[in-house]
Amino acid sequence: MSVAAVDVVEGREEAPPVTRMGIAILSLAGFFIATYLLLHRLGVVGTLACGADGGCAVVQGSRWAVFLGVPVPAWGVAGYALLLGTALAGVQPGLAGDRRVAAALLALSAVAFLFSAYLTALEAFVIHAWCRWCLASAGVATAIFLLSLPEIRRLRRG
Repeated sequence: MSVAAVDVVEGREEAPPVTRMGIAILSLAGFFIATYLLLHRLGVVGTLACGADGGCAVVQGSRWAVFLGVPVPAWGVAGYALLLGTALAGVQPGLAGDRRVAAALLALSAVAFLFSAYLTALEAFVIHAWCRWCLASAGVATAIFLLSLPEIRRLRRG
């Protein structure tokens, strides 16, 4: 047996899900993107490195850059931190097969994906500008959601 943590499922050993490790890595990347955007929003970072078109400044300066009174990047920081913590918990011995972790990962990633789709639609149809960092975050959220889909199997197993 390897040193990797294992759980017993239906009489057989199961290694921690690799998809959860991928979710953790992508969540860390999303956390860094959202933190960069939040630091810009708070005035800690000057101009965003976003290319010559200025789309990031237009998007970040729009009225849509705040959701429920909180800057959108702060939601991203919190969401990615929750995803990171949940994914890391889900690879621990004893939690790899836990249905609560599966449900949390699936729910959090679905919310992140849908919120990113909403924000991307705003960029396309309302703001008429593209923020490359926002698109990168949306791509990360989409990849996390896709990696969370195997959690449906874990939920059905229980």
